[in-house]
Amino acid sequence: MPNHHPSLEITGGGAKRFLPALNTRHHPYKPFPIIGWNRHLETIFAAFFRTVPDVKYRRECLRTKDNGTIALDWVCGDHSTLPPDSPILILLEGKAVNFNGLISYPILWGCANSPVTTPQLQTDSFTADTCHVVDHVSSMFPEASIYGVDWSLGGNILVNYLGREYHRCSLSGAVSLCNPFNLVIADENLRKGFNNIYDRELRGDVHDEYNVQAGLNPCTVHEYDEAITRVSLGYKSVDDYYSNSCSCHVVQHVRIPLLCIQAANDPIAPIEATPYEDIKENPNSMLIVTPQGGHLGWVAGDEAPFGAPWTDNVVMDFLEHLRNGASNNNASKPEAF
Repeated sequence: MPNHHPSLEITGGGAKRFLPALNTRHHPYKPFPIIGWNRHLETIFAAFFRTVPDVKYRRECLRTKDNGTIALDWVCGDHSTLPPDSPILILLEGKAVNFNGLISYPILWGCANSPVTTPQLQTDSFTADTCHVVDHVSSMFPEASIYGVDWSLGGNILVNYLGREYHRCSLSGAVSLCNPFNLVIADENLRKGFNNIYDRELRGDVHDEYNVQAGLNPCTVHEYDEAITRVSLGYKSVDDYYSNSCSCHVVQHVRIPLLCIQAANDPIAPIEATPYEDIKENPNSMLIVTPQGGHLGWVAGDEAPFGAPWTDNVVMDFLEHLRNGASNNNASKPEAF
């Protein structure tokens, strides 16, 4: 395997192919002083104080077969001036993440001011929306290479889509960041110590978005899923629902290039939930683990502490490598591996 700095843990069946494309692989991971030394401080700092570009969006609402509505936010601009094979990046936002990109859509129906037109609940195992979005974008731009980048629970949904729909996936590559992978382990971890702060915050997001009756008033995400989600979906227990939603069970089936980046000290997506062996055995996957980073923090690199996270350059190196390979082969889609 190509050399990389020992501060980074890099593995995966596809590492020999993808690692040389990463310009930062020889550089040490240096967390920003004080902020980057504590996983909770880093997570909270990045969520509240990181700056984001001022990007304008144009919203498109898609109707699904069950009469649901998906909101796609496209970056505003004159797309007609771009070549027909210009690459497209789809971003699937995690529960508590806001990001500006080419196309983004929320993982929870009814959030981001999108209309609720069906009683069907969105779940971490439900990949039909992702299929619908990818198929829609692919039909609009048949010559374009399409990539997906997703965070947190969005990463779990993305990998579930890649693994379960591998026979019809039209993405050319994907990146998963801070994916909890095993929701049973992640749920247990979320209810320990200071992590309860995140659990209550996430529960508040769900409660507010869906306007759950005040009498229900769940104290944790686990209680909400036990009372509402698993019942509406027909699961016998919340653990059955979590187990069925784990992307760790399907990562071995992914057939397109997939980069997974995790932080060893992530308080929400615990490193012990990461399916190391399945990623090692999949020739299309590569895993990078940083020693620090918190949950979607990664306050390190040239733009720390307020600018882009350390992962941005890594993600772009990976995607540009895939794009250059597609261009060199005169193909808009990579071959299945």
